[in-house]
Amino acid sequence: MNLIKNNFLKITLLTIILGVIFLMMSNGKYVLFPPENSNTDQDFKYQTEQFADIKMIRYKVPGFKKLDLRQKKLIYFLSQASLCGRDIIFDQNYRHNLSIRRVLESIVENYKGDRNSTEWNEFMVYTKRFWFSGGIHHHYSSAKIKPSFSPEYFEKLIKNVNPELLNKSNTLIESDLGVGISELIFNKNIDSKRVNRDKGMDIILGSANNYYGPNITEEDVNFFYKKEFEERAPEYGLNSRLVKENGKIYEEVYKVGGKYGEALEQMIYWIEKAKNVAENDSQKKSFDLLIEYYKTGDIYKWDEYCIQWVNTQTDIDWINGFVEVYGDAAGRKGAYESIVQIKDMEASKTTEVINEYVQWFEDNSSIMDEHKKENVVGVSYKVVTVAMESGDASPSTPIGVNLPNNNWIRTEKGSKSVSLGNIIAAYSGAASGGGFLEEFCYSEEEIERAKKYGDTADKLGTLLHEVVGHASGKINEGVGTPKETLKNYKSTLEEARADLVALYYMMNKKLIEIGLMESMECGMAEYDSYIRNGLMLQLRRIELGDNIEQDHMRNRQLVSAWAYEKGLEENVIEKITKNGKTYFVVNDHKKLQDVFGQLLREIQRITSEGDFEAGKKLVENYGVQIDPQIHEEVLKRSEKFNSAPYGGFINPKYTLKENNGEIKDVLINYPDDFTTQMMEYANDYSFLPSVN
Repeated sequence: MNLIKNNFLKITLLTIILGVIFLMMSNGKYVLFPPENSNTDQDFKYQTEQFADIKMIRYKVPGFKKLDLRQKKLIYFLSQASLCGRDIIFDQNYRHNLSIRRVLESIVENYKGDRNSTEWNEFMVYTKRFWFSGGIHHHYSSAKIKPSFSPEYFEKLIKNVNPELLNKSNTLIESDLGVGISELIFNKNIDSKRVNRDKGMDIILGSANNYYGPNITEEDVNFFYKKEFEERAPEYGLNSRLVKENGKIYEEVYKVGGKYGEALEQMIYWIEKAKNVAENDSQKKSFDLLIEYYKTGDIYKWDEYCIQWVNTQTDIDWINGFVEVYGDAAGRKGAYESIVQIKDMEASKTTEVINEYVQWFEDNSSIMDEHKKENVVGVSYKVVTVAMESGDASPSTPIGVNLPNNNWIRTEKGSKSVSLGNIIAAYSGAASGGGFLEEFCYSEEEIERAKKYGDTADKLGTLLHEVVGHASGKINEGVGTPKETLKNYKSTLEEARADLVALYYMMNKKLIEIGLMESMECGMAEYDSYIRNGLMLQLRRIELGDNIEQDHMRNRQLVSAWAYEKGLEENVIEKITKNGKTYFVVNDHKKLQDVFGQLLREIQRITSEGDFEAGKKLVENYGVQIDPQIHEEVLKRSEKFNSAPYGGFINPKYTLKENNGEIKDVLINYPDDFTTQMMEYANDYSFLPSVN
């Protein structure tokens, strides 16, 4: 790609990159979407319903109908494979989720009583929250979801449908907990948190997720996975459940013939079909390696697959496997996740500029020279259109992804970064209007800057986070992986590190020079937004009195609170109270850039040197505890906005058009009913037993 030669071309490139990809999104549009007021898109409704703290959204798959038949088949087969693993995430989240889910779904399908009563509506809200979160614990806070209906009403529903169903489910659960399903749902003291990182808590015993047997301790985990230094270590423990019987600790490996074998066999069936319509030999080889990994459970085979996947360039791609470790308090076990994606050709052409400068970003970072990569390799970034999501990516989804996670592969072989363009567009299309800016911004200047540059700044920050942030820095020779050295603090610190890389460069004129933004006001808008969100707005997602559990939220508060404290002497960020309302105002954006650079330098040092105690201190001191007065204030000030803090997505539905057994076409439609889709998935993709 030729370098940009003058300011006019730079600004033109900016318009293409962020104007087309991002700025239009504030009106629910996307580069390949028809205009919102066009006849073809006029009646398309993004948001379909809202319940509890969740809004459900549909996303379009622009360009699907223009694909050739081979590509459509590939998307269909990979989508089927993705959905075949759906049961896995429910079981990973909690060992009794599948039993509970099947009871709830039986009631939804068979209840013959009054479906218009308040209690029924409350039961359905709980059931939809259960589906959305992949179980009885909230998808973000990880606290047990509180039903609004009574235990007596639940018993009434069961008796109306099938008393034997409850008896069977109770038997399964009582063998483990000594209580029945009703007690498990309604008693907040039983398995109260899916992920529990409370200070002084045994984070494994205190967490209800199913990555470990109920008698496994934090000490057991550290002992079992204590390894001698290995230069190219795989992600040990990523694809297994750790259990202890008669004092012996061993792994139940996810593989055919092992744990989750029934679902993996179904997935392999569809991946085999996908091989026949693969885009090239490299992709076909990647499918072969993934199949072998699922058959054997060999964690080294996962590394082989990841390397092959990084080196494979295709228009139709997917993310599939046991990937992110946020759901494990120890940061080791991978949650099942799948995203089928189509490269957005036009949008991705314009984003290639960021790939040209990754080495410049590394060389000019605030981190120590000895922690910089001499040669950043294999970094790629593209905008994709999501065609299907499943597992940990659905219904709640990321908007950007950078993989693989294994540090040595990223360093030596590279990584892929994607922005989920149609997902971001759908979020914007479902936006419920303003109000938060006026409520939480201190000045008109801040409001106007946010309105003019906020959307662009947010997307540019995400781009820098995924492409530059996660690809930056290196581990000192002889130091183990962050998963080994930083343990349960690894995920929070890694997200903070990537955020800080993005923040550090958001106030750098280089971004204007290479055409990624038109004014420093864009960087200022990102700083305003980050501090506002990290210290206040994100708290509306947490119940009063709770600590922060989720890694991304811990990261944002850590960065914001540390920056506020370190800048106090020079009043870099000022806490102002006006008319009884609190505001955090950035007074000096350039000095804040320096503060962010200092924290980036320290977190990279912690990561590079494996300094567990320093990492722990940062997270515990700045990322966990919430100021109760600020928290209560945020919740009260947010009450007047009819806007759910979380959004999730209803997948499109693909059907085959066949003639004499031959596929002639793949058709797409966009369902608008979350309950109907969940019940269809339960009928079509339930392969695991209730106790696995």
